[in-house]
Amino acid sequence: MFKPNFTITNNLLTYVSRIEAAKALIDNAALVPAWEAKFRDDALRRTIHYGTKIEGNDLTQEQAGQLVNLEGADAYQDGKVAAERAGIIARERDVQEVINYRQVIEWINNWQDYISDPKALNEGILKQLHKLTMQRLIDPQYIGQYRDKQVVVRSASDSSVVFRPPVFVEIPYLIEEFFAWLNSPATQQLHPIFRAAITHYQVVYVHPFIEGNGRTARALATLVLYSSGYDFKRFFSLEKYFDDDVEQYYQALLSVQQQNEMTYWVEYFCYGLAVEIDKIKQQVLKLSKDTKLKQELGGQQVALSERQIVLLELFQSRDEVTSADAQEVLPNISVDTILRDIKDLLAKGVIEKRGVTKGVTYKLRR
Repeated sequence: MFKPNFTITNNLLTYVSRIEAAKALIDNAALVPAWEAKFRDDALRRTIHYGTKIEGNDLTQEQAGQLVNLEGADAYQDGKVAAERAGIIARERDVQEVINYRQVIEWINNWQDYISDPKALNEGILKQLHKLTMQRLIDPQYIGQYRDKQVVVRSASDSSVVFRPPVFVEIPYLIEEFFAWLNSPATQQLHPIFRAAITHYQVVYVHPFIEGNGRTARALATLVLYSSGYDFKRFFSLEKYFDDDVEQYYQALLSVQQQNEMTYWVEYFCYGLAVEIDKIKQQVLKLSKDTKLKQELGGQQVALSERQIVLLELFQSRDEVTSADAQEVLPNISVDTILRDIKDLLAKGVIEKRGVTKGVTYKLRR
């Protein structure tokens, strides 16, 4: 029976505390701008680019972004056609990997459409994630199917064998045991972040597929977080953290076998999530007002344009603001447009007006 061995250290308690505090702020931000979609798009691009780059994909972040921007049927073409549609020159396989991983993330983003019970993740879901990850990339008989041969994991630096996964005949039993553990009542009491970290490791360890195990493991770990209410409005991406130091990422995974327990790996995973979510928190703080304002506005979230966000930051830094001050921070925007934005902020109750005619000033509503 699969039973992960790790210790809940002071480090882990600190990381989880930071994540929970940031999550509360993100989930309850008084002002969530209309362009929060931009945060999601940025996170999507990071996830897809770095999630494939870590596996050797040579596309630049800009090229990956061009593929992510494809819409409609163009977004799901084969690599050659998609490259032509996006106007990039690259290896067809690299393009296909990005297209595939975009579909993986979109599937996870809409997990409620496919999974009726988030506490019942299963091997069918694991195989579906692999199928989406590897379509058009490997022999069709291995897409979404467990491997039937032995594989090894080699070092990217010198090609030496660093890990020998379990023999293929054990895979069905190991996966069955893993999901039995994941869906057990006792495991459901475990913090979702710990469950995600353990999920990530165990899929990589079992290495159930011929290829694409890393991407599938990261996708399933993300699904564990999302289905447990830890999607952080889909603003975050752990892939860049892993890619920033690939050697450390692989060493953290290998540490489980070396130490015969998961503590270091779980700490590594949780620290990365804490760092990433803290970055998101700082972004949200720039775009949010305090709790008092939210209460004054009846607890409602207020949609703002990108220009209004710039104005809001100005209001937060000064006690009073004139229209001339607003023009200084938006030098390329017409006076009429700025005044319309200010009028809209007044209507939404975000700011208040003082004085009349030429002596008028504006300040945050308190």
